Amino acid sequence: QVQLVESGGGSVQAGGSLTLSCAVFGYTYSTYYMEMGWFRQAPGKEREGVALIFSDGRTNYADSVKGRFTISKDNAKNTLYLQMNSLKPEDTATYYCAAEPSPGRLGTSHSYWGQGTQVTVSS
Repeated sequence: QVQLVESGGGSVQAGGSLTLSCAVFGYTYSTYYMEMGWFRQAPGKEREGVALIFSDGRTNYADSVKGRFTISKDNAKNTLYLQMNSLKPEDTATYYCAAEPSPGRLGTSHSYWGQGTQVTVSS
């Protein structure tokens, strides 16, 4: 059974930094072949995609985090990362990682999801 375990969330002041990690357990193959990404959901809002990384290394960022967040993946460790710099109060949300072995389905109910980690940014 595939499990995604997130860590690294917490509380930080505006302008600060945090690094989220997402370790993948129980997947038979390497995460090299997976599309992976970070999503977030703030209270009263819909879940949104923050940063995605595809099996060919391409990345995609939400406009709101471009230039501040960096997604990366260590396939040897089956771990996904999100480096978040210059954090703003509007970045406050529960952050979820997702992994998808089938191209084009990342972020759907078909994907594997982590349990979420809270990020709180105070002004």
